Amino acid sequence: MVQRKLVVGISGASGVIYGIRMLEALRSAGVETHLILSKAAEMTLAYETDLKPRDLRDMADASYAIGDVGAPCASGSFPSDGMVIAPCSMKTLAEIATGVTGTLLSRAADVILKERRRLVLMTRETPLTLVHLRNMTTVTEMGGIIAPPVPAFYAKPDSLDTMVDHSVGRVLDLFGIESDLVRRWKTEETTRDAAGV
Repeated sequence: MVQRKLVVGISGASGVIYGIRMLEALRSAGVETHLILSKAAEMTLAYETDLKPRDLRDMADASYAIGDVGAPCASGSFPSDGMVIAPCSMKTLAEIATGVTGTLLSRAADVILKERRRLVLMTRETPLTLVHLRNMTTVTEMGGIIAPPVPAFYAKPDSLDTMVDHSVGRVLDLFGIESDLVRRWKTEETTRDAAGV
């Protein structure tokens, strides 16, 4: 059986925890990960955690410098199941939407789109300008999936970690990767029906 392989990008938007948890969850699921960490992401990592960039790189099976446009994942010949950018900044979104691939992060995403593979962007910004919305529409029309990390309150989260896990788990669902991170929707009626009441 061929091991699944995903490119994981982490941009400079707030919410670097989503990228961290994504790497951890993919490792637990036995998925090979190829990490691209932007310079702004390294700054956000320092603001929001006690981790160092090398700690993130150690969580991945392979990692590449943001300026290394000759990295394997910059080519369509690099086999993968797709790419997730967690979190995805509006700058990175704009580069992908316009095809201005000035870094390995946006180049790898461009490759995923041209090869018709799955690209999921966990966009992080609020409120959104018309430019942001138009860029999201453009990426969606190109085949990408915009998946902002939105909390699911029906799951009755008891911590920030639970909320993060749920969002990460929902993105894993988009790739068909099983995890125990998502508390699935159940209504009182479906619970009673399952119990034979």
